[in-house]
Amino acid sequence: MTAPGDHPLVTAVKPLVDAMGGRMLPPGEAGPDDVVLAWEGEDVLAVRLPQLADSLEQILAALERRHGMPLAQLDRKSKQEIVRSLEARGAFSVRHGVETVAGALGVSRFTVYNYLNRENAAKGR
Repeated sequence: MTAPGDHPLVTAVKPLVDAMGGRMLPPGEAGPDDVVLAWEGEDVLAVRLPQLADSLEQILAALERRHGMPLAQLDRKSKQEIVRSLEARGAFSVRHGVETVAGALGVSRFTVYNYLNRENAAKGR
């Protein structure tokens, strides 16, 4: 048998686990909240999912990498698009989500709420 790090399942799910901010563990170290992945009936890998607040930080870091600059340096339209995208991903259901996003964007909470209200008004909500 190959080592868990060499297993094709590990190779396949690693980009997803990294993007989510999760951690890969040997199956024997899995806790009750971890997800154990099996391949052909054999446990190969456990994934420890991040807390929701940590996920938001991961998403914001990924957005900065995608834009190639701190989010606070983006123009208003880009910031509005980011807020729209984050809302679709449920970022504002996380405790202190609006404050976290406002800090990353370099705007006030009021501005984030304005972006959200504008988007909801455009959708007829």
